[in-house]
Amino acid sequence: MRHVELDAVVLDQDAPTVYASVAHFERFPELAPHVEATTVHAGPPETHGSSSWELHFRSGLLRWTESDRFDADALEIHIEQQDGDFDTFAGRWSFTQDGANVAVHFEVDFDFGIPSLQGILDPIAERVIKETVAWAVTGLFERTELRSQVELGTPADALSA
Repeated sequence: MRHVELDAVVLDQDAPTVYASVAHFERFPELAPHVEATTVHAGPPETHGSSSWELHFRSGLLRWTESDRFDADALEIHIEQQDGDFDTFAGRWSFTQDGANVAVHFEVDFDFGIPSLQGILDPIAERVIKETVAWAVTGLFERTELRSQVELGTPADALSA
């Protein structure tokens, strides 16, 4: 099982605004070059939703459909794959007000269920997931500081790596 985390700070925003913006997964294809498509089947203001994802991965697409639980009171989004290319995929987003800024935390655990390819697939998937989250948050909020180690080049660079 691989664990991925990304931390960022959105400057001069309030946590409910950042939470609400990130919860609109349909915007991710315009924000993150790895995202080919997202289809939101149900999302906010519903508390239980689902979305389907297609991410550029190696020479093809990584696909899954996840259940999304939106908790506006706790400022958290919980995600869990229901069907798709992962054997398991589950995680959460959390948003915490820190003075005038918002701490954004994303974490996910995933496993392809193919032990013989773990050393090849997992590092690539980790990079793609981490970059996707970083591109989305920095695309939604220009004044964002990434606190996790992630290198964002140009969108073209992201797809050629």
